Amino acid sequence: MTLCPCGSKKEYLNCCLPIIKGDKKARTPEQLMRSRYSAYAKKCTDYIYESYAIESQKAQSLDKLSSWAHETQWLNLEINAASLFEQHSSSTPYLPTVDFTAYYCHENNFFKMRENSRFIFEGLQWRYLDGDIVEHIELPTPKRNDLCLCQSSKKFKRCCGNK
Repeated sequence: MTLCPCGSKKEYLNCCLPIIKGDKKARTPEQLMRSRYSAYAKKCTDYIYESYAIESQKAQSLDKLSSWAHETQWLNLEINAASLFEQHSSSTPYLPTVDFTAYYCHENNFFKMRENSRFIFEGLQWRYLDGDIVEHIELPTPKRNDLCLCQSSKKFKRCCGNK
């Protein structure tokens, strides 16, 4: 059994994979956020691109998304909060948000990124609109006997530090 990268503790086949493959639609912004994270972890860049809001797709490049996904090892996702609605401003509609923290390794450096993401419902499905990065810091490389950042409960040397 392969657990889903999204941290749900569910089997990948029954969690994010059906959404990524298009067999199911995300029912909530949080479910979409989890499936996007899993898509990055599994390098499913077509889904990542398609899950952007139409207006946000214009600023994206499938090649850049693919490069980033293949150069990065995604370690852990934490959902800090998921609101139903947030008032963007008095002239724009309320938008649901998901506040998350992602841990990843890029070019042998470890990072922690916290983002407050906004979502929109368009084309009969949830899509990622944009997000505000709240924190993005480089972390010290875990010591061999430290617990791994991926939350596997294994020592770093026996887990992500062994790759």
